[in-house]
Amino acid sequence: MTIATLMGTCLIFISIGWTGELYEPMALVVGSMICIAAANAGATSQDLKTGYIVGATPRFQQLALFVGAIVSAVVIGLTLSILDRPNAEMISQGINHAIGTEMYPAPQGTLMATLIKGLLSFNLDWQFVLVGVFLSITMELCGVKSLSFAVGAYLPLSTTLPIFAGGAIKGLVDRRSRDQHEKQEDEDLGKGNLFATGLVAGGALMGVLYAFLMAFESTAEPVGSLNMEESLTGALGEGGFQIMGFLFFVGMGITLYRIAISKI
Repeated sequence: MTIATLMGTCLIFISIGWTGELYEPMALVVGSMICIAAANAGATSQDLKTGYIVGATPRFQQLALFVGAIVSAVVIGLTLSILDRPNAEMISQGINHAIGTEMYPAPQGTLMATLIKGLLSFNLDWQFVLVGVFLSITMELCGVKSLSFAVGAYLPLSTTLPIFAGGAIKGLVDRRSRDQHEKQEDEDLGKGNLFATGLVAGGALMGVLYAFLMAFESTAEPVGSLNMEESLTGALGEGGFQIMGFLFFVGMGITLYRIAISKI
């Protein structure tokens, strides 16, 4: 919805003559408002449904939603502001924003910026956009969810490979349940899904915490000293270090599988 809103907003801007770099931030603001409105609408509907099940009242739920929206906006805004500060090395290279660099890559932000700049500067490669549109239609006709396919197409392999691994484990668990004529675990309350949700949430929180600490000079050195990559690479070699990481990942996948099929 955000991508479609950005494209629609830019086309409206073009129709009234608002083109160039001056109006690029305005288009992004409109797209961001639509994205946040859609996200809050979905969250509110789920919250009200959950509140009804557990016996909460809509009045207090709405108050909690207001508090949550305000607090999250302040915290996320401050976090992004801190992470976007360039270090001395970036400043020497003429880089004014850390987000979007190799340290903090932002593939989704890059995609949106490319669309906005291309549309308002009249140099967007429409043939690629149209190929993507018809490819999505083809995926839907083949029974494949085009949104999931599109996310996997533009995100880097380092991001999508763990997602594929999780989906493969889920497929193995469902196949085992069918072969043994067992009841498949609930999509929302199953042990495997809850454990996987914890992995996603924990990884995201630790990633933000690590990046936040590395953004300050007073904490960057102590946190960086905990990195054992150099010592382990020296002891195991480059290939051995990578194999060790792979084995840890396999172990985590096996743990996820065993939790998903457990009866307790």
